[in-house]
Amino acid sequence: MNAKGMVRGKAPALLLGLGALVSSAVGWAGEGMSPERRMELVRLVRNDCGSCHGGRLKGGLGPALSPESLRDKVPEGLRETILHGRAGGAMPPWSDFLSAEEADWIVEQLMKGFPNAR
Repeated sequence: MNAKGMVRGKAPALLLGLGALVSSAVGWAGEGMSPERRMELVRLVRNDCGSCHGGRLKGGLGPALSPESLRDKVPEGLRETILHGRAGGAMPPWSDFLSAEEADWIVEQLMKGFPNAR
């Protein structure tokens, strides 16, 4: 076997190992949250956020929060808006009620299509 064959044969294992390392370092938003807390957050978004963004999050006093309307937004910017609000606007800060991880989870859900409260 030549050197190219060795490199080619080891590449999938190297990529899998690198992927595992990156995913364990980065993690997914909400990974450490209980299902009960996730449902609390769904209710919070549907009720509290919905009071300005519309009950179906299609807009109202605040803009729509649909995947289509958020497509070009930077997730980190959305998280910062949730946590710190918008100066001079109607968007209040939620950092007294939410952690950064919870805000990231909300952003992730909004960008996928927010779940219904159950």
